[in-house]
Amino acid sequence: MSYVPRLLEDYRARIVPALMEKFNYDSVMQVPQLEKISISRGLGKAIADKKLIESAVEEFSTITGQKAVITKSKKDISNFKLRRGMPIGCRVTLRREKMYEFLDRLVNVAIPRVRDFRGIPSKGFDGRGNFTFGVKEQIIFPEIDVDKIQSIAGMNITFVTSAKTDEEGFELLKLFGMPFKKD
Repeated sequence: MSYVPRLLEDYRARIVPALMEKFNYDSVMQVPQLEKISISRGLGKAIADKKLIESAVEEFSTITGQKAVITKSKKDISNFKLRRGMPIGCRVTLRREKMYEFLDRLVNVAIPRVRDFRGIPSKGFDGRGNFTFGVKEQIIFPEIDVDKIQSIAGMNITFVTSAKTDEEGFELLKLFGMPFKKD
């Protein structure tokens, strides 16, 4: 018997019927779903210090349970002493079970640890139901040992959904427990 994440069971049992009722879908297949979660970090300081990339990859691997990919520059920019092919960031794309596990930990453990938290602004939608927001500090994740990090850095988290509109994507993420700011 395979393991099914708690949020996936919740999606099938509670979220799908709620979305079908709200948006009057004819079929279960029309209900939007989470396709992937992409987490990325740009490390401009890595041009001078190569260890920053290694520590960022290690942190991402610890947080997500999946090895991060190093992103490299696409062209030379002399003002930033940047050459083509130099490592300047890292990213992870989560799908299926790991995606739901990460979302569960993000919503229920990490986000409540943010200092002076008032909610996530809902301005990060792109017009097609996908949502992006930034986290200022990686230390909100309990997997990160504060004593072992070199520097505090943020990350961008993007939720890619199959929703056609921002309203559908917003409702989907809200039902998953995303704490949006009350406007």
